[in-house]
Parts: sequence; structure tokens; C-alpha cells
Amino acid sequence: MIQKNSLSPLYYQLEEEIKEAIQKLELTPGEMIPSEKEYTEKYEISRMTVRQAISNLVNDGYLYRQRGKGTFVAQQKLEQPLQGLTNFSEDMISRGFEPSTRVISFNEVKADDDLAAKLEVEAGNPIFELIRVRLADQLPMAYERLYIPKDLAQDLTEEIALTSIQDYVQNTFGFKIQHGRQVIEASIAQKNEAEMLEVIEGSPVLLIERRSTLDSNIPLGVVRSVYRADRYKFRINLERLS
Repeated sequence: MIQKNSLSPLYYQLEEEIKEAIQKLELTPGEMIPSEKEYTEKYEISRMTVRQAISNLVNDGYLYRQRGKGTFVAQQKLEQPLQGLTNFSEDMISRGFEPSTRVISFNEVKADDDLAAKLEVEAGNPIFELIRVRLADQLPMAYERLYIPKDLAQDLTEEIALTSIQDYVQNTFGFKIQHGRQVIEASIAQKNEAEMLEVIEGSPVLLIERRSTLDSNIPLGVVRSVYRADRYKFRINLERLS
């Protein structure tokens, strides 16, 4: 409950009340929250205080507004720390979600100049191209294009692609994935990406390219992913350099 004699501002206390209701699923994604008038009467606070709390929650991604309809609970974003090498399945399982994969295509292609440089192979060398959608609890989260040299995964199949490629490579061939380099950019969903992710064309997305390297310093693969920005966010802890 809101404490009017507390040192915490009233709007902040209301924000915490609404956040707690969302976390306890008393307010669920897609549900319209009570009106400003209802909050005003329930907590005996000003409408300006209520409006500020709600605006802050909209800005922080907990709520969203629909003109002429009201304010609703947003789908909460999944947070992934940028430290450490983990794969999609590990991330989802650690958050209590069931990961799954939808394979769009699996082909052997020739490495173009860009991929050849990143994979440290000759241009024109055979590589596997795997295009797939990664899901959490059946909700599309990422649209991926994975490239891996054929000579590092001779027996890779579409069936294996439904699982973790990283686990397959490590467990089957005894490779140890040691390093990774990731680049993140902001963008908007193109038509095909929007269809795969089940969002509106032009919706905000995160473009992520990761190159994984074995402990022998041989590049294992390059993954180019498009993540839904409404469902994913990244966290990094920073320390001041001395």
C-alpha cells in the first residue's frame, strides 16, 4: 500500500505497486490496467501523481497505450547478460521458458568474400547455411541465419538443427567453444523478418552478429540474428577503468 508519510515519492510507490501486480500476474500481458480515476480514488492521490507513475511505466516498457482505448500491460522483455558464452536454449531454460526451433531452410552454399573472411576459409568453400526461427514458449523471439564451415560439421543435418548446434559440435567432435564476438545494432523489421517474427513490418528489432571461435582459435561459425526488440533486451555490467 502507498504510505503518504514515506520519504519515497507517491508516484514511485504507485509504480512499485503496479510492477508488483504485473510480477504476481494480478495484471497480465494484454490486460487493460485500471483508469487514472480508479487509482486516484483507491489510493487517495492526485491524478497528476497517477499520470506520472503510468507514464514512467510506459517509458520503461511495463505498459503501453492504445489511443482511444486505454493503457495495457506489455509483454515483459527477456533480459540477457552480455557477459559469458551461452546459447539461446540455455538462456531460455534459465528463465523458465521452453525453447524450440523452427527450421526454415538448411543448405550447403559457397562462402562469399565476407563470410570467408570471418570464417577464415577460402571464398567459394562449402559452408552450411541454416535459417531458423528461435521460439520461447512457442513465441518467436529471433530469426537466425547460421553459417558454419562444412569441414567442421560434416554430419550436420536439418534434424540436428532443431537442437543446439553449439552442444552438437562440442559433444560430437569434442570441440571447445572458447571465444565469441558480438555486434548489436538497432533496426526495423523488413517484410520477411516481420513475417517470421510475427510482428508488424517496420517494428523495432535488434540486429546481432556473433562469431564463435574454438579454443584452437579456429572460427566455428557466424550467426546473424534479428531479435524482437519488444521481447528482448541486453544487460552489461560496467566497471570504471583505473
